[in-house]
Amino acid sequence: MNRQLEIDRVSKRYGDVVALQGITFEVRSGEIFGLVGSNGAGKTTAMRIVLGVLEADEGAIRWEGRHIGLETRRRIGYMPEERGLYPRMRVAEQLVYLARLHGMSPAEAHASVDRWVERLGVAGRRDDDVIKLSLGNQQRVQLAAALVHDPEILVLDEPFSGLDPVAVDVMSGVLRDKADAGVPVMFSSHQLDLVQRLCDRVGIVRQGRMVAVGTVDELRAGGPEELIVRAPAAPPGWAAALTGVTVLAESAGGTRLALHDGADDQAILHAALATGPVHEFTRARPSLTDLFRHIVSAGEEPTVSADEESTVSAGEKPTVSAGEKPIASIEDQS
Repeated sequence: MNRQLEIDRVSKRYGDVVALQGITFEVRSGEIFGLVGSNGAGKTTAMRIVLGVLEADEGAIRWEGRHIGLETRRRIGYMPEERGLYPRMRVAEQLVYLARLHGMSPAEAHASVDRWVERLGVAGRRDDDVIKLSLGNQQRVQLAAALVHDPEILVLDEPFSGLDPVAVDVMSGVLRDKADAGVPVMFSSHQLDLVQRLCDRVGIVRQGRMVAVGTVDELRAGGPEELIVRAPAAPPGWAAALTGVTVLAESAGGTRLALHDGADDQAILHAALATGPVHEFTRARPSLTDLFRHIVSAGEEPTVSADEESTVSAGEKPTVSAGEKPIASIEDQS
C-alpha cells in the first residue's frame, strides 16, 4: 500500500497574490519532513489546503494514492501556528472533548488524554484552564490535541515555537516515535538547526514554489562549497580580493569563504600563509541555515531537486541516494 501524503501541483491565489504556484512534494510513511521558507512563502497555506481549511485553485492532495476526503482528514493530527484551544476550558476536559469529536469512545478518550499529558509533561496542569498556562505549556497542550485521537498523519505548523530546550527535546522525541511507528510527519519551522537535526527530508519554499527538496545531506552537497581558514595574524579583509571566493564571515583569526568556479585553493592558502601561520584550512559544506539563505536570496536561480542533475551553485551536483524518486522538476523561477 502506498502510504504517503502527496501534494501534487497545488496552486492558490488570493486575487493578484500568488500564495502557491504548482507546489509538489510528498511525505512518506515513517519520515519527518521539514517545510521551511521565509514568512509569507506559502507554508501555512499548503498545510491548510491539506487539512481542507482552504481549497486549492489547482492540484490535488492524496493519501494512499486517493484524493483526501472528510473521513481521511478526521485522521489527521493538525497543530496550527496560532493556538486553537479554548482558553477558559480545562486542559483534560478540552482534550477529551477533542478526542470524542474524532470518534473515540469516552474510555478511549480519557485513556489517551492521561497518556499524552503525562508524556508531554503537563499532567500536573490537567485541571487548569488553558489561559492559566505559560505559552510553552499551551504549546504542549496544543500538541496533545493533535495527538490525542491517534492520527494517521501529523501536520504541524511551527510546533517548536516558544518552547524551552527541555520541551524541544520532549517534542522531538514524540515526533520521532510517531515517525518510527509509520506516521508521516510534516512540520514547518524557522529553527533550521533543529530541522537539520530532526528531519529525514526537507523542502524549501520560496514565493509559493518548492525550490529545493531532499535529505539535508543531499541539499548541502548541492550547495556552494566552503573553505574554513584560521590564520590568527590575518588582517580583516585579507581574502576580499581573491579570485573565485566570497567572504561569508570573519572573526578573530578565522574566515569562512564560499568557493566559486575558478577558485584556486592553493592560491588561497598562499595568501593566508602570507599573513602568518595557518592553523586550519578545511573544505566544508554549508549548514542548512546557510543553504537556506543562499537559496531564498537567489531570486531567479533554478529550482532544485536532490534527485535531478540541478545545482544550487553552478557546476556542482548534489549527491543522489539510491532509489530516490524525483519530486521537484527543474524550472525557471522568473
